[in-house]
Amino acid sequence: LERLMAQLNALQKRRQSGVVTMAILLVVFTFIFYVTSSRVEPVIYSFYLGDEWKLISEWKIGSKSGVMIFLIFALIGVTISFIQFKNNKKITLGSLIFGFGSIMAFLSWAAAGKFIPLTGLLQAAVLLAVPLIFGSMAGLLCEKSGVINIAIEGQLLFSAFVSAVVASLSQNLILGLISAPIAGALVSWILAYFSIRFQVNQVILGFVINVLVLGLTNFFYTVLLVPYESTWNAAGSFSAIPIPVLSKIPVIGPILFNQTIIVYLMYLIVTVIQIALFKSKWGLRTRAIGELPIAADSVGIDVNKLRFRNVLIAGAVAGVGGAVFTIGAVGVFSQSMTAGAGFIALACLIFGKWNPKGALIAALFFGFTNSLQSNLSIAGVPIPSEFMLMIPYIATIIAVSGLIGRVRAPAADGIPYLRGTK
Repeated sequence: LERLMAQLNALQKRRQSGVVTMAILLVVFTFIFYVTSSRVEPVIYSFYLGDEWKLISEWKIGSKSGVMIFLIFALIGVTISFIQFKNNKKITLGSLIFGFGSIMAFLSWAAAGKFIPLTGLLQAAVLLAVPLIFGSMAGLLCEKSGVINIAIEGQLLFSAFVSAVVASLSQNLILGLISAPIAGALVSWILAYFSIRFQVNQVILGFVINVLVLGLTNFFYTVLLVPYESTWNAAGSFSAIPIPVLSKIPVIGPILFNQTIIVYLMYLIVTVIQIALFKSKWGLRTRAIGELPIAADSVGIDVNKLRFRNVLIAGAVAGVGGAVFTIGAVGVFSQSMTAGAGFIALACLIFGKWNPKGALIAALFFGFTNSLQSNLSIAGVPIPSEFMLMIPYIATIIAVSGLIGRVRAPAADGIPYLRGTK
């Protein structure tokens, strides 16, 4: 066995660890959710919100039966992962099936005797994931260019503040939305100016920017938004825009095609970033200055100019995500309302291994856990809501600690570039 382990390369060892971890978790879940559980009350899953075509209205199943069915799905996922590992292939498909089965087994166990609006839960998950997606895309653009962006939190918070104020003063939500990326780019300008021109430590600078934005927004909130709320903090919010025909598709329609304009912008921006980063000259140059800037410089690319431009673009992307907190949701600004979303977005970036698709999936996972926590609390599930609130942050710790496997940031990430140096 030791000889076999020695022959495994690092990638194979990570895949093997993943398969072993899933198998251990499956045993634990089976013991907790099925073997020791005495819950037999039915769980009702609702698939119909009211406006889409009705394929199936609801599914009623006993708690223990549901747990058994979904644990079988998890077992299939472990089996597929094992087969993929033996064939020296990625275990992504098996991991996804295992994750789906495990989450649904937990839901069937936790929500015994309760009503779960599954379509509504997933619809809310997408909306909650949107600012994380924008934030992780902003971090991606910066770090692919070689600049560490710890200031995502500040970009989200400042753009949320500005969008609410502009929309309130103008009584125009579109103007509020337009102002959000400008606000995000302004915060990014501070990051770019000091980190690129003066080579200030990018991590420390990011935290300083976050504290600066927090202080500024708290000050103006106290001085202007509280005493003059009807003028300065009454923006309102965008309504959902159902896309004809597509929004009528059962389950999928309400989740993806009955959202606000900001969610639709997210679809567009993520697609553009994915294509541009890997299929365009700009994307090739961006990845070059993040991996080996001296080589990019040798072929005539102005490394620092392109970095500066990309950091500004990243700030604008984060700015749109910040607008979600105000004009995309509650319609008013409140102190510290981003609540660490920028740091979770950074974790999504690491979780997704500096890839747009990976970051998107990670952000959707975090959004789902938040939505699940809210729905279980409303349903009166006898599990402390604080425990559910911990899940995104536990996942964040897992991401940044490297337990998800080896993740490699761009080689020049966080390293200032001076012409003539390696």
